Amino acid sequence: MRSVTDIRADFPILSRTVRNGKPLVYLDSAATSQRPVQVLDAVADFERAHNGAVQRGAHLIAEEATEAFEGARATVARLVNAGTPEELVWTGNATQSINLVAGGIANASAGIGGSESERFRVGPGDTIVVTETEHHANLVPWQQLCARTGATLKWIEVDDEGRMRPESIASVIDQSTKVVAFTAASNVTGIITDVAPIVAKAREVGALTVLDACQAVPHLPVDVQALGVDFVAFSGHKMLGPTGIGTLWGRKDLLDVLPPVVFGGGSIKTVTMEATTWLDAPHRFESGSQPVAQAVGLGVAADYLMAFGMDNIARHEARLAQIMREGVSELPGIRLLGPVGDVTQTDVLGIASVVVDGVHAHDVGQILDDAGIAVRVGHHCNQPLHRRFGVASSTRASAHLYTTEDEARAFVDVLGTVRTFFGVNS
Repeated sequence: MRSVTDIRADFPILSRTVRNGKPLVYLDSAATSQRPVQVLDAVADFERAHNGAVQRGAHLIAEEATEAFEGARATVARLVNAGTPEELVWTGNATQSINLVAGGIANASAGIGGSESERFRVGPGDTIVVTETEHHANLVPWQQLCARTGATLKWIEVDDEGRMRPESIASVIDQSTKVVAFTAASNVTGIITDVAPIVAKAREVGALTVLDACQAVPHLPVDVQALGVDFVAFSGHKMLGPTGIGTLWGRKDLLDVLPPVVFGGGSIKTVTMEATTWLDAPHRFESGSQPVAQAVGLGVAADYLMAFGMDNIARHEARLAQIMREGVSELPGIRLLGPVGDVTQTDVLGIASVVVDGVHAHDVGQILDDAGIAVRVGHHCNQPLHRRFGVASSTRASAHLYTTEDEARAFVDVLGTVRTFFGVNS
């Protein structure tokens, strides 16, 4: 395995300085990751030498573009152990991936798709289940689905550490449940979800399962077949890839009958003046010109992650989580959101979200930024979980495979100066 020091040379941005020449300490990877030169070069090379319309031309450039596009799909499929590359749909981002499923269910509920799509139909008397720890991207689409269909939204509650309550899972998922949408890992607490009991309960009542794996795929081994879920959404830019590219994995038998939500060229089988029929997945969901260069870059990013080893990444980030969380726990007047005490690589990601008594999160972020440390401040697109913790916002440090132990310690050290700087030590 390459060392962290060695791989940092692959990330050009990590060598820059900020704020009067201070070295950049990038601790905002849960928002967006940095890209290695291998990804940057792959995107540039495609644009320079292979740019063409995929699935549409008989000339050499179009063939090269299509081969690169589909090759990237196969690579990402290997990363998450998909059964076939055709189970992966390219989207613009994970938000679009989740909306593709929710919108397809809404279309099926309106009668679009005919009898083939009947199993997706929801309506009055049915429930859609989410959790109290969801990113807005895995909450708002389901709220809108309920508004469009008359279904009722219910949610699994979390405890004071942000863990899903087993008794809530058992009571909220019932015979009325048609969809259970939940996160694989929290973007606020870093808690890694125990997927199995949720999937088991959903299967018991015949509900579909939709997993938001944006925080899991870049940091943990993810095997979509072993998880037993029906759909998995994740984004490229959080896993060392470009922006503008996301992925939806789904069971092929479901994808082939889920009604599309974006219509046009590239997704059709036949078109007459009266009606249209659709291609099988994944292409039925890939209407219009596709983000080909971005897909190529994501394929290279997936290769990069696999070369480092997802188990190795998880172990490295567990150590970083331990440093940050233990360090923060020793600072007076600073509250850590999520679990306290010992954590393991199967328990939490390399995330530490904190609330400083008497100091707004944006002011905390400014002090860290002045020291060259980049973090996220605000509610992190997760207002309900912050509300559950009784706060409006927090300051979040988040690591990746390129983060060093010294950087994790630097976060704790500078954080320890904040209350003194603002005169709120009492």
